[in-house]
Formats: sequence, structure tokens, C-alpha cells
Amino acid sequence: MHCPFCHHEDTKVIDSRVSEDGTTIRRRRECERCAERFNTFETAELKMPAIVKSDGRRETFDERKLRTSFERALQKRPVGSEQIEDAVRAVMHALRTSGERELPSLRVGEFVMAELKKLDQVAYVRFASVYRKFEDVQAFREEIERLERDLPGLEGLQLPLLDEAAGSPRRR
Repeated sequence: MHCPFCHHEDTKVIDSRVSEDGTTIRRRRECERCAERFNTFETAELKMPAIVKSDGRRETFDERKLRTSFERALQKRPVGSEQIEDAVRAVMHALRTSGERELPSLRVGEFVMAELKKLDQVAYVRFASVYRKFEDVQAFREEIERLERDLPGLEGLQLPLLDEAAGSPRRR
């Protein structure tokens, strides 16, 4: 590897360490000519499937778009950035292990919804409202009822989305 300081062709590795999650190796290097030290990071380059949009266009997978989707849905929700990163990694893992060269964007949306359902009910409904193109309040109500049926074990972990007595949205 070339030295970023003097552009000498030879540098030597002084130390190598694997990251906590095991996906990256950090190498500490030293230039043999100018003795400057610097770090390099090594990761496996895995090809992600192409994403087929609903109009038939194909796009290369964009991790930033995926992260932005999570961040928008989870905006002002009590979910930490580490949890968001874990969810992004989980979706990317699901895409990689699908074995497909191309995946419809709707399938990516399903992966995102599955992760959001685990993280935060409100964020899940926010994302679902855009993803499933809710037309009216009834569509929201049906999705909330479906969510409550699917997640009986999470009762008490989050505030209910509907006030049980009135069947109306909860107000603070």
C-alpha cells in the first residue's frame, strides 16, 4: 500500500485488530521511508442484489437510502442509533442471504417493516402508512389492530396506539 504522506510504495503492517462485530480489520501501518503511521480498514466486499422498483427500473442497492428510511420512521422516537445500525445490518444480511441477484423494492420494504415492528410500534405504523399507501383513517386503524394482534407479548413495553376504552387514538 502506498504511503498517503510521501507516496512511497512500501508500508509495513505494525498491528492488526478485528472489530468488535467481526466485520472489519483495522491495520496500523508505517511507511518505510518517512516513518509516518496511519490506519487502514479492511472489509469483505459482498455484492448486494439490485433493487427492482415498482415501475421496472433497476437500481444498485444504496445503504444510505435504507438508513434514511429507518431514521425517518424513527424520528423523535426513543430508539438509539446503535439499534438503528443493528436493524440496517439485519436488513442487509437478509438481502445478501436471499441468494437473489435482483429483489423487488417491495420485498426490501417488507424486511424494513419486520425490523421496525421489533423496534417501535409507532415507527412501524409510520413506515407502513407510506409503504402500503394508506388512503384513510380506517386503513391506519386496521394496521394498528393487526399490529396489536401480532404482538401480544409486547404489551406493556410501549404505550398502546389506541385508547382501549374508546377505540380512538391515544392523546397525551
